[in-house]
Amino acid sequence: MVVAGLCATGGTAQSAAVEQVRPAGRAVDFTGAWKFALVNKTGEDVPQPDAQDPAWRDTRLPHDWSIGLDPVEGQHTGAGTGFLPGGLGWYRKTFTLPSSMAAKKVSIEFDGVYMDSQVYLNGVLLGHHPYGYTGFAYDLGSHARTDGTPNVLAVKVRNQVPSSRWYSGSGIYRDVRLVVTEPAHVTRHGVQVTTPDLADTIKSGYATMRVATTAVSEQGETQAEIVSTVKDPHGRVVGRGTARAALAAQPSTATTDVRIGKPALWSVDQPNLYTVDTEIRVRGEVVDTVRTRTGVRHFSFDPDNGFSLNGVEMKLKGVNLHHDLGALGAAVSTDAIVRQLRIMKSMGVNAVRTSHNPPSPEFVQACDEMGILLQVEAFDTWRAPKVRYDYGRFFDTHSSTDLREMVHAAKNSPAVVMWSIGNEIPDSSGAAGPPIARRLIDDVRAVDTTRPIVMGSDRYRRVPAVGSPQDQILQMLDGLGLNYNNASSIDELHTRYPTKFFFEAESSSSTSTRGYYQDPDQLNTGENYTPGKRNTSSYDNNLETWTYSGEYGLKKDRDRKWFAGQFLWTGIDYIGEPTPYNVFPVKSSFFGAVDTAGFAKDFYHLFRSQWSTDPMVHLLPMNWTGHKPGEPVSVWAYSNADTVELYLNGKSLGEQKFDTKTTTYGARYLETTEATGDDKTVTTGPFPGSYTSPNSSVGKLHLTWSVPFQPGRLVAVAKRGGVVVARDEVRTAGEPHAIKLTPDRRVTKADGKSLTFVTAEVVDRAGVVVPDADDLISFQVRGGSLAGLDNGRQESAENYQASSRTAFNGKALAMVRSGQSPSAITVTARASGLRTATAMVAAIGGRPGRTAAAAEPAQEPVAAPVPTADASYSGARTTIPAAMLDGNPSTYWSNYYLKRATGLLPAVSRAHATDWVSLPAGEEPTGSVQMSFLTDASHARPASIAVSYWNGREFVPVRDSRIEWATEPGKPTSIRFAPVRSDRIRLELTSSAPGTAQGFLGVSEATVCSGR
Repeated sequence: MVVAGLCATGGTAQSAAVEQVRPAGRAVDFTGAWKFALVNKTGEDVPQPDAQDPAWRDTRLPHDWSIGLDPVEGQHTGAGTGFLPGGLGWYRKTFTLPSSMAAKKVSIEFDGVYMDSQVYLNGVLLGHHPYGYTGFAYDLGSHARTDGTPNVLAVKVRNQVPSSRWYSGSGIYRDVRLVVTEPAHVTRHGVQVTTPDLADTIKSGYATMRVATTAVSEQGETQAEIVSTVKDPHGRVVGRGTARAALAAQPSTATTDVRIGKPALWSVDQPNLYTVDTEIRVRGEVVDTVRTRTGVRHFSFDPDNGFSLNGVEMKLKGVNLHHDLGALGAAVSTDAIVRQLRIMKSMGVNAVRTSHNPPSPEFVQACDEMGILLQVEAFDTWRAPKVRYDYGRFFDTHSSTDLREMVHAAKNSPAVVMWSIGNEIPDSSGAAGPPIARRLIDDVRAVDTTRPIVMGSDRYRRVPAVGSPQDQILQMLDGLGLNYNNASSIDELHTRYPTKFFFEAESSSSTSTRGYYQDPDQLNTGENYTPGKRNTSSYDNNLETWTYSGEYGLKKDRDRKWFAGQFLWTGIDYIGEPTPYNVFPVKSSFFGAVDTAGFAKDFYHLFRSQWSTDPMVHLLPMNWTGHKPGEPVSVWAYSNADTVELYLNGKSLGEQKFDTKTTTYGARYLETTEATGDDKTVTTGPFPGSYTSPNSSVGKLHLTWSVPFQPGRLVAVAKRGGVVVARDEVRTAGEPHAIKLTPDRRVTKADGKSLTFVTAEVVDRAGVVVPDADDLISFQVRGGSLAGLDNGRQESAENYQASSRTAFNGKALAMVRSGQSPSAITVTARASGLRTATAMVAAIGGRPGRTAAAAEPAQEPVAAPVPTADASYSGARTTIPAAMLDGNPSTYWSNYYLKRATGLLPAVSRAHATDWVSLPAGEEPTGSVQMSFLTDASHARPASIAVSYWNGREFVPVRDSRIEWATEPGKPTSIRFAPVRSDRIRLELTSSAPGTAQGFLGVSEATVCSGR
């Protein structure tokens, strides 16, 4: 098959830079000198552009074209994938191979292309690989030219959105390499290292490292010696094994055992790694060498005692992580992966579930090196699709190959302790499910028999009927990951399936926005649909129907020894699935303990208080600025100390204490003793309606004070046994004064791909972060380049790869990529009216004389937004402030909300005590406002109205305000006041029945009137 523009003629070769391949080892980095053309954003299948087409742009892999596009509403985008388009893209690379490679075996390996890729060499189709998350390789064979004539490698990538339920990215987003070997060589993924019977042999002080090597000879039968040399974590040779094999065209496997004395075990605290160098020797000459890193460890999932590693019982303190890297999108970066995992480890995390797809090799390697356990997951869908263009189209034909590839790619990782064959699979409830599950389980075990096989499911919240598809599948699996089960349901499953182990594959799904707080006295809250304010509360109290609070999930897991642990949904916000909002431009999830920029939310500190032993205390709200004097503020403290004392401006507000309790299996923990009201399924015992531990206790995992606000410094002092062990404080901020830049490192590599993460904060004159600052910050980089900008805000239409970004709640993040020459990387951040900040990072190594990446152009000035109607809170998507001004009396703004019941909590609909609306005013002085209020079963006329106007810095009260209430139906209420000049008028409305379902506020029409 020949595609237009693919033939490697002399003219084509001259149209692009030609890379001369000079292999210096087995693998050649093939990520540089590519060209890319985005043909369309729809995914329509059309030919490759001509080589001279101006659409071609220089690029370097890994590359995600979608992350650089503007989020847009349209037929080919949606909230689920972050409003970022996919489309059809072509990549091409021109290269020459020396004549010395004519007798070599040459193949091209891709770690991942999203998705539905076709690869061509010199116009010949090498293969088609639909799945976006598994690696693949093609033999270049006779199609490659080794006479100095240029070769053209072309890759077609087609991502028809929606192809996923979350943001996938588009393109060759993982690494690519050329693999060059002699005819006799180890096959792809051809080395497998295991440590049989380690739990027994370690008692005698040794480990048996079994090295199985699969190799071939592509030029007739060859007698070979296979030598495996083992090096310990310090690089010292500690063992060697040899096997002989007659190699032929069909792969054959030879096995050797190497005894390792007193092995250094791999664990989450000491991730010791061994290296196995496997050589193929023919007539005494080494013709191929493969290096494998692995670890010596043993683990167990016991149905009665949970998880243990190296004989030590421990809970899986896990998180789910999707594969996007914030502003980098899907494009793989080791530095970005390591940063994410470091943040997770600092929270106390020891495990990650790769939701819901195989991870990159870089991710697995980072977990190996950092001591993070892994559940590696294969699919989000089997045959039945979840969205129109997902993997279900290809499942029957490709799933066995893709599943085996997943296992092969990570089989030597000591971090991997489970294989998952799927997540929330619709097929698993039907007759087709058990046969598919049986095939997939067999596929895994054909490669690896050393790890259990599980799946994640939301279909076991009740014990399945005997013989049902769910029952049949669970009988096949080694264990099951439950998604959002309550405590009683997991107890029932444990009783029904006593030989299976259970854990929570997805726990909690409490949603939150960094720095936003709402209704701390409620266990569940409504959502604010006001444009620009679409946030969710950080008091662990915004829950969808299937979800529960983080505290509930922690207690449920803690109380059951047999329960192996949990994987929080999610560790980090990800692009797409912006639950609970499905409206532009909300484009990232709210589920994370950390936002997409890597900034911790309060949820992070809740889990840190339960999962980390390092002394800590954390105060929320993190904003001690945006309150009225005397206003009661619900102050919480998360801590792993038994006592916390709170101080305001040096005055003690008293101590609060946790009780020390013990689980039924003897584990000690801290918890208050008070009814929690967080589980309506509990109908008996001393605390009906509250989650009750098997030891009959109830309580909360946080301490609470009600503090009348006054500006200054709020300090929490945590004590253990009366000894101060940790402190936290929040301070009242003044006006924004300057930008503060903090890079996460001072030295980086000058390799053209290393990243420095620079945090930008808007601070006042005292250096306090201004918690509501939203200044537009422009970044300029010299000696490197700007890789991406983020601020963690979920509701944002800003481009991730622009040169400017607004601060969100006082913060933004710049990802800075190094150049390829030794230099000083200078990052400069500017914002109108603020002091400019500069940070420097030294880039070392690289090649002297290489030109650094050009600095980005300055950001064009952004026009100030035109004032429009606004509100502190809008209860539904259709009742936003603009409805007051649309001239249609049947539409209206309202703060009414109805939060549906969850599995644990009743429905809630409680009017706020106050909310405000603001209206645009004209150039003439303003002296009155006319408003038509809703009065019905849910809405009542406000009890009072306070009017203020914007003076350029803040809202200040008007003078001589008086209300003329409407006395006839259809007539507006008039609010008159001394005339003011302002572009905005704000009206604070007080509910006549706060805390009830009848005291909500609604305005159908509003008019600002001239004061003349």
